[in-house]
Amino acid sequence: MPPSTNHPVVFGEVLFDVFQNDKRVLGGAPFNVAWHLQGFGSSPLLVSRIGEDEDGKQVLTTMENWQMETRVVQRDLDFATGTVQVTLNHEGLSQFNIPYNQAYDRINAHQAISGLFNLSCTLLYHGTLALRHGISREALQKLMGILKLPVFLDVNLRTPWWDKALLRDVLQTATWLKVNEDELAIIEPNITNENKENILENLCKRYNLSMVVVTLGNKGALLKIPDQPLYFETAPTVPIIDTVGAGDAFSAVLIYGLLQQWQPNVMLKRAIDFAAEICQIRGATTLDRRLYHTALSRWQSG
Repeated sequence: MPPSTNHPVVFGEVLFDVFQNDKRVLGGAPFNVAWHLQGFGSSPLLVSRIGEDEDGKQVLTTMENWQMETRVVQRDLDFATGTVQVTLNHEGLSQFNIPYNQAYDRINAHQAISGLFNLSCTLLYHGTLALRHGISREALQKLMGILKLPVFLDVNLRTPWWDKALLRDVLQTATWLKVNEDELAIIEPNITNENKENILENLCKRYNLSMVVVTLGNKGALLKIPDQPLYFETAPTVPIIDTVGAGDAFSAVLIYGLLQQWQPNVMLKRAIDFAAEICQIRGATTLDRRLYHTALSRWQSG
């Protein structure tokens, strides 16, 4: 597939997960989403910021090797490329320590706007982690004001780096919303299985959302469009290696589907199936282009 000339803009963190054995894995939800969109041939523009350090060099080299555009990845002389310390608790579950004041906390508005000048952009993706600092938050607000693009919001709440005021603000500027069950319960604490469809309908109308998608882990996902029936899709049963980045893969397919104007039920099914593919590999991304070629071929054949 030839590269797209209409670019989805992906705003936010690129970072390394650092494990107890000092293994370092490149990621960050926006980076993962941009990676998959590049795999689908959508030519995303990742608006982020890295340090002038070895980690930053590795970010750029990895992106270039995947043929990703790096023109709006900013360099910072004073702050390091982002990292997250990953440890396992006594139950074997991952715990994350996300240091403050990293390069992606200081995305510069002027540089971001200049880098996107005269480019044809289609939509804007972001989460909440990169908005914890006022500098990056201001950059996003200015980008929104100038680009005037529809917004795909994947909230990705990371305690303690969000509050209710931030959550309310981002919901008010979103066009499409993707949340998991826990995040939905924070937004709508009175939700139950019995009132879920009505709650999602009201959520769409309160924030003028064109779509809300709720991921349910291994149970599947829900999709609600105002004044339309609630769509539900079960997750396929697959051998799971790990679930890291499954939600980002899911978001990337939703974005691709929006750009291709897929029907809601088709988009939901394809997003779940691709996320299941990612659960069958180690890590959130892959260098194996066959995964993307296979998905594209399957989608194009109907």
